[in-house]
Amino acid sequence: MAPPPRLLDQVREKIRLKHYSYRTEQQYVGWIRRFILYHDKRHPKDLGAEHVEAFLSPLAVDRSVASSTQNQALAAILFLYRYVLNVELPWLDKVIRSKRPQRLPIVLTREEVRT
Repeated sequence: MAPPPRLLDQVREKIRLKHYSYRTEQQYVGWIRRFILYHDKRHPKDLGAEHVEAFLSPLAVDRSVASSTQNQALAAILFLYRYVLNVELPWLDKVIRSKRPQRLPIVLTREEVRT
């Protein structure tokens, strides 16, 4: 009898069943691998929302990643729990989110517009 598929293989299978792009598959598997390694190779089934928050918050605080990077990590972990482990995580309110850069509009003076 064959052993059950490994967790990351299950993730790849679910991503392919949902027709996600190959690049998305690579990124999600990478984030899930980092999440598992961050928690000393504990199985995500044994981890909860507080562990997800403990992984995501330092991305913004210590590593100063862009908000889109943190959102991608969050999406990968939510995919893992929702579709692979069939666990719904409560909404993660305590995660410190990266701030999007503030974009100031460029306004031209009337003279600059004339030229």
